[in-house]
Amino acid sequence: MRLTYQYRLRPTSQQIATFETWGELLRRHYNYALGQRLDWLRRTRSQIDRCSLVCEPIGEIPSKADYYTQASDLKQTKDIFPEYKNIYTDCQQQNLIRLDKAWKRWLMPDKNGKRGGRPRFKKRGDILSFTFPRVNNAKAGAHLIGNVLKLSKIGEIEVILHRLIPDGFEIKQATILRKADGWYCSLSIEDKTVPTLLPVDEIKTATGIDVGLEKFLTTADGQSIAVPQYYRKAQAILARQQRKLAHKSKGSKNYQKQANKVARTHLDLARQRKEFHYHVSHWLINCYDLIIFENLNIRGLAKTRLAKSILDVAWGTFLEIMQAVAVKRGKLTLGVDPRGTSINCSSCGERVEKALSVRVHSCSCGLVIDRDWNASLNILKRGSVGLPIPVCGGLDPTFRTPSVTNGNY
Repeated sequence: MRLTYQYRLRPTSQQIATFETWGELLRRHYNYALGQRLDWLRRTRSQIDRCSLVCEPIGEIPSKADYYTQASDLKQTKDIFPEYKNIYTDCQQQNLIRLDKAWKRWLMPDKNGKRGGRPRFKKRGDILSFTFPRVNNAKAGAHLIGNVLKLSKIGEIEVILHRLIPDGFEIKQATILRKADGWYCSLSIEDKTVPTLLPVDEIKTATGIDVGLEKFLTTADGQSIAVPQYYRKAQAILARQQRKLAHKSKGSKNYQKQANKVARTHLDLARQRKEFHYHVSHWLINCYDLIIFENLNIRGLAKTRLAKSILDVAWGTFLEIMQAVAVKRGKLTLGVDPRGTSINCSSCGERVEKALSVRVHSCSCGLVIDRDWNASLNILKRGSVGLPIPVCGGLDPTFRTPSVTNGNY
């Protein structure tokens, strides 16, 4: 199992200047390496028996540029530009690996046939992180001893260890990155053990969850959590800060200070949302052994007129966090097809058409319940097919969950 713990650093002003210098030099090297790859692609993309009607490159065709050829050129780069000798070699290699991954995502489709976008040249300030791939071994460039992180060619930096690294975990790599409020270190830690998932025949409690915009989610037993609306509540503050930013001279020190205030506000919103997602995920994992959710096309929904509200609740991020928490704690999650969950009756299965504004499900069979509750019951039924569990209430009839209404989780 591999986890990532992030800690805040307390570097000196000289170390901060070194961080920024490394980031700028790595950005230039990234752009040069990307230019090599694009030049090779442009010169070799035409068919051998025909030419473009617009233009065609002439001259010697360069050899194919990949990670291995560009990594072998690092020695030549240091001879031509001596300032690159001050950067730890592993960090430069990791910079090329980052480019190689982006290049392959663009040219090679994944198992679903989808590809990433074309890699772009980085403008100044875009690369604000670098990675030490080895930590705490003989050939490592980073060593964490107590609350002190010693980096090659940089020195010792104090680390705020707000939580200890779990026993049995080994630090695999360290990434230094800058955020709006300072510098951080992300430690990738690994444990050789694999979490044991709960066997299906031992499931005692199960639920379906329906995410929405009126209520963040509703469970199959009727409990709901209110939408926090962090971005909506901060819109006035952000608008005022962005108006001040528009009145500053672009590129001036006052402009940079005000831009940092805007960035810190966005960072604070992201942290609030992330903490809320973790609280809800742990509550669900504490209460249920199996959680069934909808495989929503969130990217498509975010293109509708409800885009701002959908992006504010961040369903995709929440579902990823919930699944990660479930794996670490040995619980089960299952995604199902969302079609018809809000329309079909959970009691008789009859199709009851209703507009999005209608929040109550009323069926001819006599069932009158909240629309989201009805959807969560349908999700639970759909995910329970073939499993040795009833569709409502779990196997344990005495099981009770705490009240989670109006956002009091």
